[in-house]
Amino acid sequence: MEEDRLITVAIHTYDHAVALKNLLEREGVAAVLHNVNLSTPVVSSGVRVRIKESDLPQALRIIENSEIFAPAKDCVESSDNSEPVILVPVDFSDYSMKATLMAFDVAYRHKAHIMLLHSFINPALSKRVQLTDSFSFELAESQEVENALMRAARITMDLFETQLRQHIKNGEIPPVKFSNLITEGVPEDVINETAKNLSPILIVMGTRGAERKEEELIGSVTAEVLDSCKFPVFSIPENVTLERMADISHILFFSNLEQEDLLAIEAIYRLFKHLPIEVTIVHIPGKKELSSSDRKAIKSLVEYCRNHYQSFTFNSDEIALGNLGDDYRRIAREHKVNLVALPNKKRNVFFRFFNPSLAHKLLLHADISMLVIPV
Repeated sequence: MEEDRLITVAIHTYDHAVALKNLLEREGVAAVLHNVNLSTPVVSSGVRVRIKESDLPQALRIIENSEIFAPAKDCVESSDNSEPVILVPVDFSDYSMKATLMAFDVAYRHKAHIMLLHSFINPALSKRVQLTDSFSFELAESQEVENALMRAARITMDLFETQLRQHIKNGEIPPVKFSNLITEGVPEDVINETAKNLSPILIVMGTRGAERKEEELIGSVTAEVLDSCKFPVFSIPENVTLERMADISHILFFSNLEQEDLLAIEAIYRLFKHLPIEVTIVHIPGKKELSSSDRKAIKSLVEYCRNHYQSFTFNSDEIALGNLGDDYRRIAREHKVNLVALPNKKRNVFFRFFNPSLAHKLLLHADISMLVIPV
């Protein structure tokens, strides 16, 4: 059959040809070598690597991104210091994979490296350890449990990365270099500590749908990271239809009517400046309705943004304190909002617990992606 016709995909010295053949076959693309000097193959030159013509698209993606498809190295903790990093915490769920696929699109547009992060909690360490004669035994038992959990996590991470390489090979996501870090610890603490070390341009996290978030109200990892992290966090619910950055057409921006708003809008523009996005600016008043000074401040902010971020379109809308939920849903529906963005000021833990931040409320009660910028 015509589709089984062999074509030459590369011509190399013998050693390089063998390496390429092994790489292709490891990724499921059959390859054969032609023009090999069988008496002294190691000195052969001009060895042809040939594949089926139908396998050419996949083979080219593998060859052009051989550093991605090369055998994985042990846990790489950082990339080139000159290369921006996007941190992607994963728990290997479907919504975690969904967020990772979006992260690849963001990373490709910003020439960034992706760091996949997974943490696990050692149940043996959650028990209260007392200084008794059995202390050393308890420590040994704890280490044994941690080693077993680490092995299981590495196996699952390998499978997760294999799925990503398959997506790249199929042309479903762009080719982006990625590595992983697996460690023991409380997830939100591990995420924050890793972010401090890597200084990522963005943290991308998957979340459950709104109907299931209520089950996880206490101890939500994403909510804790949103409230405490010093880097932008992009949360993606499992039910949204966003697959790539180009799907984002309208952003709802919650303004504090403070100087920090400009820092947040600048961060949003740097992230999405290549896209023709509409931004609706709203402010939640401290009283029932917006005051005349609030309206004047919003008008000034809109005019400033129109003059400085001309690839975006800016407008404003109003939300009343007493109708927060209804107004929010109305705006999201009328403007077809597919991303909520807001600046998030550092707040002490006690206050956050009794008066959750706006980001926390929106995360828990809405099926919409959210970008939170710490200011």
